[in-house]
Amino acid sequence: MTAHQDMLGRLRTHQPGTTLEGKFYTDPEFFRLDMENIWYREWLFAGHDCELGKPGSYFTLQVGDYPVIVLRSGDGAIRAFHNSCRHRGSRLCAAASGSVAKLVCPYHQWTYELDGRLLFARDMGPGFDATQYGLKPVHCESVAGYIWICLAKEAPDFETFRAGAMPYLAPHGLKNAKVAFESTIVEKGNWKLVWENNRECYHCAGNHPELCRTFPEAPTVTGVQGADKDPLIGQHWRRCEEAGLPSTFSISGDGQFRMARMPLLRNAVSYTMSGKPAVQRPLSPTIEEGNIGALLLFHYPTTWNHVLGDHAVSFRVLPIGPRETQVTTKWLVHKDAVEGVDYNLDELTHVWQMTNDQDRQIVEENQLGVSSPVYTPGPYAPEHEGGVMQFVEWYRNAMEAALGNDGVRLRSVA
Repeated sequence: MTAHQDMLGRLRTHQPGTTLEGKFYTDPEFFRLDMENIWYREWLFAGHDCELGKPGSYFTLQVGDYPVIVLRSGDGAIRAFHNSCRHRGSRLCAAASGSVAKLVCPYHQWTYELDGRLLFARDMGPGFDATQYGLKPVHCESVAGYIWICLAKEAPDFETFRAGAMPYLAPHGLKNAKVAFESTIVEKGNWKLVWENNRECYHCAGNHPELCRTFPEAPTVTGVQGADKDPLIGQHWRRCEEAGLPSTFSISGDGQFRMARMPLLRNAVSYTMSGKPAVQRPLSPTIEEGNIGALLLFHYPTTWNHVLGDHAVSFRVLPIGPRETQVTTKWLVHKDAVEGVDYNLDELTHVWQMTNDQDRQIVEENQLGVSSPVYTPGPYAPEHEGGVMQFVEWYRNAMEAALGNDGVRLRSVA
């Protein structure tokens, strides 16, 4: 039996309301199928517009086997390319970020324009046609300060997400933000365990004392059901929408992305130990409402986000292997906010730095447990883990659709 057949059979017999079998979190061939059928085909959150402040600014990321460079070209457009020289394949940029006038391969100095055109290749002979050796592009889109890439030859629809997310994100003016701090950790756990841990707060009281000072544990906040029937959430939505901020719960038809604006606890306005603003200068002057809670935006498989009045926190998930996942967190503030004057970096980052490390430990212990030969799927708590069940259902549907088509979607990988 092939890995393809094995996974498809297990997906089709998976009992709803229970965890996945251990093989989904441990097996290298199952991990390969995840990468080929989700990560190399779907839209992935890469970073923020504000990280590319001028032409030549770039950042890099590694998606499985694919090194990618995202940059701002000379015409101001944001573009993405495979970070591989067309000569002998060396990476063009090894740094995580930087600024260049041209893209120059460090190996043999082949030189590319910021739009990907090959400008210079030394001593290649009279018959060499430079126009045939430009950098290979990666699909790239930007919406309200968020940059997305897709590695597939033919990318899936992006406009549905753009139309859904733009009204929620636009009032925050994240194109006029800056990254105040960035943290990258490696969690020794499968990427799905990282997501499953994120999608519930059943574990919060026992593990996240800092976060629980401001973030509600209520399943109506963290899950996918019941928010419209929660009177406190309903009151918060009405108040925010009267101030011109789209707030009500919205989820895509396939369950891949959703957003809602949720109240924080005890009149808190920010993720700080006191609940007071972490940044004295708001993200956007157009938001007059002081206590707007947190806009929660999720998009499988790469990102969850918390956007508040004073700052925003974005999280990017990238698999490294079957039992390793990279999580990058970025704290965004207004571009003119001054550290030490408008905000204290420790106060701004403390809650999520602590929470991230706590979650890392949780995921790693979970990975060790599901790797045991005696592990068998267990039941989810219906009230508290509805968000986890929804994620697993999205994953199961996405993979079953791909594998049921003989493992090859209509959108082939470039």
